Amino acid sequence: MQPQLFVVSLLALCRMPAGRACLQCDRKTRLMHEDFLLSAASVKGQIELKLIRDHAYVTYRETSQAHRGVIDPTTFYRASTEYHSEFDRFKKTQQTGSGTFDAIQIMEKGRKILEKHLAMFIREGLCPNKCGQLYQRVIDCSSCKYRLYNCSSPTHQLDCGEHRLEAEEGGQAVLNCFLPWHSLLQGRPEYHFTWATRPPGTTQVEESDFQTLVVTEEPSVVLNQLHVDEQGTYRCSLQDRNATVFSTVTFLLTVIALPTQTPMQLMTLPTLPPRYTSLILPLTRNLLLSIIATVTALSLVASIGLTVVLG
Repeated sequence: MQPQLFVVSLLALCRMPAGRACLQCDRKTRLMHEDFLLSAASVKGQIELKLIRDHAYVTYRETSQAHRGVIDPTTFYRASTEYHSEFDRFKKTQQTGSGTFDAIQIMEKGRKILEKHLAMFIREGLCPNKCGQLYQRVIDCSSCKYRLYNCSSPTHQLDCGEHRLEAEEGGQAVLNCFLPWHSLLQGRPEYHFTWATRPPGTTQVEESDFQTLVVTEEPSVVLNQLHVDEQGTYRCSLQDRNATVFSTVTFLLTVIALPTQTPMQLMTLPTLPPRYTSLILPLTRNLLLSIIATVTALSLVASIGLTVVLG
């Protein structure tokens, strides 16, 4: 048997089913491993390193499947970057034709890095919604393609709570229904605000009682210059363009009426009796005539004085 044929046959016999895992979805990682195999000093060394790599890929796949088999782009980038740094450090400290033990160590290091980041993603990043419905964009570790992961809330309810608000008449109220996981939704969902003009808690509000208030991409609206008749049940529903509802928040708004102020009455002076009126009227007329005569006399004296002075 020719040496080339022997090598091909041996590779076929030793090949292990690797499958895909989250870490191998990175093209740089795959090329890095290929270069590492070619760095072996002999064909036998390449075969040994390939067996080690294939076995590591199997452990990577098992680790990925044990953690839901998905990863988000941010976690994927962090895991790949950390592994690349470790691999670069490994290559700088090793000589050409490194032993199999060193290769096993660096491949196992990659598995531990992958497991650490996947565990953190499952614990903190996957399906952060405690209510409502979320379709989260993730990377499938088996196909290395993006897909939507269905995140149902623990209660399988779209209702995300009820809030009681109070405002004085003429004041304002803020209806804010933003939840942190809303930023993970794909597309451009809209917030549909509706309201039913019934005093909160007095009667059962039916679905037909609600009327549209506003549809906006902003998660909050401000109600200004409130009137008592604007109190009632307000609802915020997050929907996509196909009317798929992701979450709803209810606000029970009570508007407190201002106290009624009694208008101040103007004081009216009492009228004088007729006998005082008959006495005051002549006195007033005589006083007016005296003032006019005095002013006239002073004007004449001033005129004569000016004439004498001016010659």
